[in-house]
Amino acid sequence: MLDIITLGDEFLREKTDRIIDFGSEIAVLADAMIDTMRSERGLGLAGPQVGVLKRIFVLELPEEGFSRVFINPEIIETSQELSSYEEGCLSIPGMYSDVIRPARVTVQAQDTKGKPFTINAEGMLARVIQHENDHLHGVLFIDRLDEDRRERVLKAYKKREKRSKS
Repeated sequence: MLDIITLGDEFLREKTDRIIDFGSEIAVLADAMIDTMRSERGLGLAGPQVGVLKRIFVLELPEEGFSRVFINPEIIETSQELSSYEEGCLSIPGMYSDVIRPARVTVQAQDTKGKPFTINAEGMLARVIQHENDHLHGVLFIDRLDEDRRERVLKAYKKREKRSKS
């Protein structure tokens, strides 16, 4: 299991580097990320959330039967149609808010062996791809909120953290 970095750690704001070496270390990292994501009951997990500044994220949507490792992902197309849905984040535990994002995306990425693939995604899959891809650029879901909602979430998070440490 990997430790998940939480809000307040500047590491979450760092940008990631492309993965060039597709050796066994990447497959081992991806497996550990999947195990960690599952144990925390998340839908996705990105490298920076586990202290790795590499362009990798994993996601799993059990209800849709979808599980995939995305390495060096690039969102190459987004729909003009937008969608609002409540999001949370393993790095901001217990906090949720509606986030507006494009309803559909096309993403190009590589698997753990370096083989390229392209996915046209909509619904929850598109949302999780965008959320995890944001992590690779140092962006958190709270950054997508208007100032008032972001402040409410941050205040609630700080209050929760203070209680949990007491």
